[in-house]
Amino acid sequence: MTGADPLRPAATGFGAKVGSFLFAHLPPVFGLLRWIWPVPHFGATWMLTRYDDVREGFLNDPAFMVPYKGKLDVIMGGVPFFLGMADTPEYRRDVGAMRAIVRPADIKDRLIPEMNKRAEAVVAGANGEIEVVDTLVRQLTFDVLNEYFGVFAPPGVDLRVWATRLFEFQFADQSNDPSLRKEVDQYAPGLLTLIDNLIAERRQSGADIDDVLGRALKAQAASPDPEAAGYSDKQIRSALIGFVAGGLPQPPMIAPQAMEQLLRRPDALAGAQDAARRDDDVALAGYVFEALRFDPLGPAMPRVLVEDVTVAQGTSRAVTIPKGATVYLSFMSAMRDPRRVADPDTFNPKRPSSDYIHFGMGLHQCFGIHINMALVPLMLKPLLRREGLRRKPGPDGHLAKRGPFADRLVVQYRP
Repeated sequence: MTGADPLRPAATGFGAKVGSFLFAHLPPVFGLLRWIWPVPHFGATWMLTRYDDVREGFLNDPAFMVPYKGKLDVIMGGVPFFLGMADTPEYRRDVGAMRAIVRPADIKDRLIPEMNKRAEAVVAGANGEIEVVDTLVRQLTFDVLNEYFGVFAPPGVDLRVWATRLFEFQFADQSNDPSLRKEVDQYAPGLLTLIDNLIAERRQSGADIDDVLGRALKAQAASPDPEAAGYSDKQIRSALIGFVAGGLPQPPMIAPQAMEQLLRRPDALAGAQDAARRDDDVALAGYVFEALRFDPLGPAMPRVLVEDVTVAQGTSRAVTIPKGATVYLSFMSAMRDPRRVADPDTFNPKRPSSDYIHFGMGLHQCFGIHINMALVPLMLKPLLRREGLRRKPGPDGHLAKRGPFADRLVVQYRP
């Protein structure tokens, strides 16, 4: 895939080097915090590091509110999207509307076969060397899932760039970078207009296409009150923007990170390759998501307290966090907590699912969790089936990151 770089230039300078060093050494830092200061805080910013406390935060949705509404309003043009909502009738209406058309059966019947076919074609055409992040995973993610959603970009528009910038703005822009905001102020209205045009064109054409957009428009036409049902044009548009900008940048982050972790562990790599060659997708997923436990999507997810909350009540570490505090729920730390995760430093592809918090918990667990869990391993499967899979010699053969994003990883194999 060619076009503009989906990632912004890497930060430079002393601060960037310090940040990169600290990020690379988070596991031992979290290990120390879990032991001596499990609920650290600096001013109005707090963090939960132990598994039980992180789980408590995720599941206490009424008190631990997601802080996404402000930036979502920028992205969505002020139209509410369920990621930024509390547990209200509107939230349940909008989530229910999308669950009715983003169907579990689609994963098995449509997405898995399409991903298997396209992933194999990309790897087979690479002639023994491939860049994993962009050439493999990002290409597959945007091609397969945008086709499923019914979102196609006109010439001159690179949805990889638009979606990745909006994702960074929403989830990773803690410093409110003005240069990023300048891009967001261009791409967000552009995406609004693009999807408005797709809705209008699909309705005008009368084409009967079985994708998410087509199903939403059918549900809209069948409803006496589309807005009350969750299928007004603006609601459909916000959902599609959420899926594209909130979901599609995730696999190009996590799949290369899983591959990097497997490459660091020859026994785990051999096990994953054996599962891939046997077409045992359940076992393969075990290897991929265990690999991600060592380098997940991010270190933590933020919440803002809407009331005073006593965390770990009844324990020696109990502490009351005041209303208005920002609390980071460190799922990275929780998945390495030996109090709940057995032998956390051991690579075990047969762990119980309860050991994993890759996609959050509770009301705002990732809407696309089941799609990600099914498709991310399949993006790597054709690579893992190849003989002689190895890093490319030199720096390109080791995963490089730009901020929170996987940037480049090149592997070689026998064609």
